[in-house]
Order: sequence, then structure tokens, then C-alpha cells
Amino acid sequence: QVQLVESGGGLVQAGDSLRLSCAASGRTFSSYGMGWFRQAPGKEREFVAAISFNGGTTYYADSVKGRFTISRDNAKNTVYLQMNSLKPEDTAVYYCAATETTRVIVITAPKYGYWGQGTQVTVSS
Repeated sequence: QVQLVESGGGLVQAGDSLRLSCAASGRTFSSYGMGWFRQAPGKEREFVAAISFNGGTTYYADSVKGRFTISRDNAKNTVYLQMNSLKPEDTAVYYCAATETTRVIVITAPKYGYWGQGTQVTVSS
């Protein structure tokens, strides 16, 4: 079991950067694969990025590849999403999630059993 709390969202202009953080409460944080998802108004929740339990492997949605970077610091029980060159299309509530699946990178929301409350990111043009 793990509890997740996101932070770092806000209102920025196109081209700006933000770094989201997700703090986990469990001492077994390193046992979970982690992912970031987002959901815009009227749209389904979509995959953004994922990172393996030890941080050795990452995977990104095509829409954010080259602009976003996911990382984790297991000593701090925290996963990050560095977002550069933000676009208005990136506006959404961003959620971090944890999965007990560690053999492969997971990009499907139902495979994640633990979720944070979300943090709003708004990008103006």
C-alpha cells in the first residue's frame, strides 16, 4: 500500500516549464513502477510517462516525448515530471500513479492500483 500526493501545478504561458512532484508515503516505494497520467475537461484520462522501479527505464507518450522527463528519487520517496516547452494542449489535471507490476513498463491506467489526488496544470497561449 502507498499513498501519493502531487504538487507543483499552476498557471503558465506557452513555452514555459513546470516540475511536478509526487510524494509517496510508503517505505516500499522502490518496489513500485510509477506513472504520470493527465485528464483534460471532457476527455479520457491518458498516459503521459512511466518509469521503472529502479529508474532504469522510461517511456513517454508521443505527444510529450522530447519535452517531458520523468525521474524518481527512491531515497526521497518522490517521482518527478519535468515539463518543458509547454503547450496549451498540455492543460489538464495531472495524476501520479503506482503499479505493482515491475517486470515491464505499464502504460494502461487500469494496471495502476494507487493514485494521487491530481494537480492542475494550465497553459495559456
